Amino acid sequence: MKTNPVKDAKTRLIESAGKATQDFGMGRIVGQVMAVLYLSDSELSLDEIGNELCLSKAAVSIATRQLEGLGLLRRVWRRGDKKTYYRTVDNFASALQHGILDMVRAKLRAGALDLSYAAERLDLAHGEVSDEELEFLKKQIRRADSIRKKAEMVLNNPLVKLIGK
Repeated sequence: MKTNPVKDAKTRLIESAGKATQDFGMGRIVGQVMAVLYLSDSELSLDEIGNELCLSKAAVSIATRQLEGLGLLRRVWRRGDKKTYYRTVDNFASALQHGILDMVRAKLRAGALDLSYAAERLDLAHGEVSDEELEFLKKQIRRADSIRKKAEMVLNNPLVKLIGK
C-alpha cells in the first residue's frame, strides 16, 4: 500500500507538537491543535480540528481556549456563518516566545508559594523528625528557592523581555 508523504509529514509534526506541549505540562491535545492550525492554509472550526485529530469538540474547545490565553490563536468569523473559526496569530514566533515566557514566570511564582509554604511547615516540625533531616530539608528548600530566584532574574532581564516582544 502506497503512503501519502504529505499526510505522513503532517502527522509526524502534529504528534511531535503534542509531545512537546505534554512535556511542558500543557497536555498533548494543546500541541496537536496548535500544529493542525499552524499547518493549515485557512482557518478551521472546532469541528474541523476535531475531525482532523479524531477528538471531541469539547476537547478541542478546551485546547483552543488555552492557546488563545497564551496569545497563540485568534478567532475568525465568516460572514453568514455562526461557527467560530481559528487560526494561528500572524506573528507566531513572537507570540510563542511571549506565551512560553509568561507561562514559565507563572510557574516560578507558583513555585515560590510552594517553597514558602514548605519552609513554614518545616518551622513547625521540631521534634517530629531528626534535627539533621529537618536541617537537610530546610537547606534543600533554600537551595531550590535560590535557583528559582536566579531563573526569575534571567526571565526579567531586559534582553529576555525584548526577545519576547
